[in-house]
Amino acid sequence: MEDKKVKKHELPLIPLRGLSVFPYMVLHFDVGREKSINALEEAMVNDQLIFLTTQKEAEVDLPTRDDFYEVGTLAKIKQMLKLPGDAIRVLVEGISRARVIDILQEDPYFKCVVEEEMYDDEIEMDKELEALMRTVTNAFEDYISVGSRISPEVFMNVTTIEEPGRLADIMASHMILKIEQKQEILEAFEPKERLEVIYKILLREIEVLEIERDINVRVKKQINKVQKEYYLKEQLKAIHEELGEEDEFNEEEDDYKERIKKSKLPKEVEKKVKKELSRLSKLSPSSAESGVIRNYVDWILDIPWAKQTKDQIDIQKAKIILDEDHYGLKDVKERILEYLAIRQLSKSMKGPIICLVGPPGVGKTSIAKSIARSLNRKFTRMSLGGVRDEAEIRGHRRTYVGAIPGRIMSAIKECGSKNPVFLFDEIDKLSNDFRGDPASALLEVLDPEQNKEFTDHYLEVPFDLSKVMFITTANSLGTIPRPLLDRMEVIEVSGYTEEEKLKIAQKYLLPKQKKEHGLKEKSLQISEQTLRDVISYYTRESGVRNLERQIATLCRKSAKKIVEKKIKNVRINVNNLSNYLGSRRYRYEKIKENHEIGIARGLAWTRVGGDTLSIEVTTMKGNGKLVLTGQLGDVMKESARAGISYIRSKIEDLNIPEDFYQKLDIHIHIPEGAIPKDGPSAGVTMATAVISELTKIPVNKYVAMTGEITLRGRALPVGGIKEKVLAANRAGITKVLLPIDNEKDIEEIPENVRKKLTFVLVENMDQVLEHALVRKEEKDEN
Repeated sequence: MEDKKVKKHELPLIPLRGLSVFPYMVLHFDVGREKSINALEEAMVNDQLIFLTTQKEAEVDLPTRDDFYEVGTLAKIKQMLKLPGDAIRVLVEGISRARVIDILQEDPYFKCVVEEEMYDDEIEMDKELEALMRTVTNAFEDYISVGSRISPEVFMNVTTIEEPGRLADIMASHMILKIEQKQEILEAFEPKERLEVIYKILLREIEVLEIERDINVRVKKQINKVQKEYYLKEQLKAIHEELGEEDEFNEEEDDYKERIKKSKLPKEVEKKVKKELSRLSKLSPSSAESGVIRNYVDWILDIPWAKQTKDQIDIQKAKIILDEDHYGLKDVKERILEYLAIRQLSKSMKGPIICLVGPPGVGKTSIAKSIARSLNRKFTRMSLGGVRDEAEIRGHRRTYVGAIPGRIMSAIKECGSKNPVFLFDEIDKLSNDFRGDPASALLEVLDPEQNKEFTDHYLEVPFDLSKVMFITTANSLGTIPRPLLDRMEVIEVSGYTEEEKLKIAQKYLLPKQKKEHGLKEKSLQISEQTLRDVISYYTRESGVRNLERQIATLCRKSAKKIVEKKIKNVRINVNNLSNYLGSRRYRYEKIKENHEIGIARGLAWTRVGGDTLSIEVTTMKGNGKLVLTGQLGDVMKESARAGISYIRSKIEDLNIPEDFYQKLDIHIHIPEGAIPKDGPSAGVTMATAVISELTKIPVNKYVAMTGEITLRGRALPVGGIKEKVLAANRAGITKVLLPIDNEKDIEEIPENVRKKLTFVLVENMDQVLEHALVRKEEKDEN
């Protein structure tokens, strides 16, 4: 037995992942972990010596003492190079084997005591050792010739080595082995033992390589050049058979069969899946086509063909849920309860398509969630804002690279039920371009007669969407294509009145924001009038989204005040509200002191609710030019011209100079010129203001009006009556002039507002002027 000496070192340690270093071996590797970088820096200070060992599991990112082998290699750092991203590339040279006998520290780097066993350079060479070296060298030559993985030059270098231990290490460093095999060689300290270990490994590797060669020869006899893909598969099969491993595809096939059984697929779909699996069995597992088929089959089997939730049809309970989640919205709730009642009586009713139309922030999306909760159904949502590709709806055909199903089938798969409540958000904001028209693609989805066999381009098999309850939301109906709108039942979700906003703030928003900001019930007290001021002067919207933000601001600032000043509660009232929210942001145009000539009060609908518009008219000497200012749209410009034509046709009746349109320029202006204005609601108001200016008869300051005008002076109906009347009430108006065809809309106005106003239904301009203009006798009476 050779003489050996033992030497101890205290060195930093680096655990390597998937890499083994042998003595006499020079290699480079990258270091990125913080502990390893710290160990390198310590080694550079300490004679550039470091101890390298291998992790048992390469996946472990933060190894402990039990995660790496005790035997490793004492190495010297030859070069360090800093890489982008804080990584370091290190060039090391293995010196000798060593064994960890103690770990001194684990942070900020591993520091250990290693024991280095050194054998004398002059080892006594006997016949047995010489024979063993020759045998190992011959086996290494066979390994190179059979495997064709190592260049012949390596063998030439190996034959010149005379030290037995070094011979084994050089061979091991060039062989392609598992970490466990390399470690077995590394742990053989005695040179003779090491040669025996590597010889045993060489014999096994040669045997495996020869089997691989035999398999190649046997398989090649069965195929020709045209059958290259088939050859690859047969080769893989032969390898599995020779190594005694189980065929992975058989296992995969069994798994698919089990999933098909559990999925309860329709016959047509099951036939399609089995056909695809048959194709898959003929392909190589590594081919691109097999990946496409696997993905397709997985999609089919993940879709809930038979899974659905059981409807919880309890009208009383549903009514309680809807009332808990939303204040007001009587029409919407009534429609949902009607649907539930019919479902209870008739199990076969197809799912309705409800379209909730209203301004932003009125709770359209949350209504859909409440419907799902009241029905005990899953809820899924798809935003259609900006969608311009038809494939978003129908999916891509499988002929395209990276093809996937459309978002409808993706959402059905994610919710795991074939009868969810499906919300299409912002359906009025669909777009289209060269990639197709998604609105047209939605026709099949939303048509109860067609959607029972909806076919996605990717899946290519029909899926029954008739069980799905579709709900859509929109801010306006104007941009929704007519064929699509025809398939939906429209429910108007109009803006909230001030009283409704107050109740919502008290019942929902304030408690919710208090909870989110960690405030107790008595920690923040806000008076009712304060909430009214927040609604009136800090928000201008139909919904309550901005109102919730302002309440959140009050809660946030109150929380800060409680923490900073160490007080128990905060009271916010009308007097100190501006300290929290700043100066008032909005104002409402109030009634002037006197009746004025040439100024009429109109009513307008906006996306954030109703408003009043003062339409001003003045005349100047000129040649009959009509000037329109205030960022008016085409519709309003046409209404103004129609009004002027009506006035010219009624010159004698109105007692206006016959040549006014030749000698006077008329300027119509609607204040707040920075805001674009358009719509068919101002014709009557503009005509009234012009007549007032030409006749010099003032307009009643308490009267507001809306309606379109024809050339014959008829008043045509308009929309948004509820929002317009609420704005009139807010501005202090007492009389509202409405086209007679808008009589039905008065019922939608809250009763407390109806009581404060006088409604006059008019058919033509004569009736409008009768109530709008202040005659001389009326002035005297006033």
